[in-house]
Amino acid sequence: MMKGHRTWVFENKPVIIATATVGGPFEANGRIADDFDLLHEDLWLGEDSYEKAHKVLLEEAMFKAMEKGGIEKEKVQFIITGDLINQMTPSSFAARTIGAPYLGIFGACSTSMEGLALSAFIVNYGGAEYILTGASSHNTAVEKQFRYPTEYGGQKPPTAQWTVTGAGVALVSPQGEGPRIVSATMGRVVDMGISDPFNMGGAMAPAAVDTIEAHLRDMQIDASYYDVIVTGDLGKIGREVSLDLMRQHGIDLKEERYQDCGLLIYREGQPVLSGASGAGCSATVVYGHLLNRMKQGEFKRMLVVATGALLSPLTFQQNETIPCIAHAVAIEYGG
Repeated sequence: MMKGHRTWVFENKPVIIATATVGGPFEANGRIADDFDLLHEDLWLGEDSYEKAHKVLLEEAMFKAMEKGGIEKEKVQFIITGDLINQMTPSSFAARTIGAPYLGIFGACSTSMEGLALSAFIVNYGGAEYILTGASSHNTAVEKQFRYPTEYGGQKPPTAQWTVTGAGVALVSPQGEGPRIVSATMGRVVDMGISDPFNMGGAMAPAAVDTIEAHLRDMQIDASYYDVIVTGDLGKIGREVSLDLMRQHGIDLKEERYQDCGLLIYREGQPVLSGASGAGCSATVVYGHLLNRMKQGEFKRMLVVATGALLSPLTFQQNETIPCIAHAVAIEYGG
């Protein structure tokens, strides 16, 4: 059911019956390492290219989610996933391995919640019994495409963020035990004229606030309804900008109730500058750390607002500004 202008309310409340997260060596040294299902010791994952390793991350997460959900791959009716590499080939090749009908989506780093929202919509209206949805990124594959080859050793400014090597996947079904997907607010493209690809947090923050404001307005609630509101990967700079913008827009969100995936995944002292980023950032933090905390009873209501910068190497070369987007999904667990 549509509520307001941009929000779907799922009356049947589809269930996240299982999740799985896979990470690399940098994530293994991070603050939420214990929440990963599988961690790798090197970035190659036994492959001869970083792009092939990227594919393996997603394959492993999908197989692990199916194992935890107790189903065979033949029961999966749709795969909805995406990544940052050219034409999303890691996702497409991983979907080839699973063999289920595949919907490839691109929302940059907002892909995880775009996929979860679409999965919930399909399941809510009887379109499938089991959907695998997720997102992934690989530090060196993404750095090579969007910035410079890692061998170049280019310096980065303090506003830059570290691309996560990881994949996070959820298995969504109409029934079962687990956190329930209550609603989703789809984002619109917001471009505030920022063109610096090393300041993603600042560029994406207005889109995050736009979606949060739309969600609260459509649902006719205030921010205190949620125990925690978490943005995708704004990092230190973007989180500060978001808080300032929310105050200007009259959104009363207490700082202790606002978290950011880009600040949760790594430890203080890891050289990540402003924090983490990448399509795998919100996917691994939400489907691992945050849902684990939710199942342990630390909170019952969570709004996840995954953010994405919709640029490409081509648009950067043509001196375009950075259009951004954010998709929000409300998840609840417990009484």
